[in-house]
Amino acid sequence: MPVLKEGQQAPDFVLKNDRGEDVKLSTLMDKPIVLFFYPKDDTPGCTIECKEFRDARSDFLSRAHVFGISPDDMASHEAFREKYALNFPLLSDHGHRVAEQYGAWGPKKSGGEGILRTTFVVRDGKISRVFTDVKPQGHAAEVLQVL
Repeated sequence: MPVLKEGQQAPDFVLKNDRGEDVKLSTLMDKPIVLFFYPKDDTPGCTIECKEFRDARSDFLSRAHVFGISPDDMASHEAFREKYALNFPLLSDHGHRVAEQYGAWGPKKSGGEGILRTTFVVRDGKISRVFTDVKPQGHAAEVLQVL
């Protein structure tokens, strides 16, 4: 599926977070939602990206809900969160159904398929901003600028 575009409806979903709790997108409409899709827990680029969102948490707190999403299971997310003291929820998209709905799953340069590092800002149920081909370093600051 192609990457969703600005102005399109954000597909609703329910995913488990790293604490085993259900997170339903449509219940979080009190402020913008940042969904950043990343390939794998505890890998170099993903760790940089997650640590930057962690370090910017106080700036995001009043502006947006922030969720990291990968196909890793809850146990992997829990270990990743603990190892790096991550202070935002990691959602488990095991089977990559949600990534496919958002267009964040597809062919990789290295061959095969996987998560395409992509970030969506959702406002009032619609995609208001899309970041594709995300570079982990500096990305949290880039997202803050559009909130």
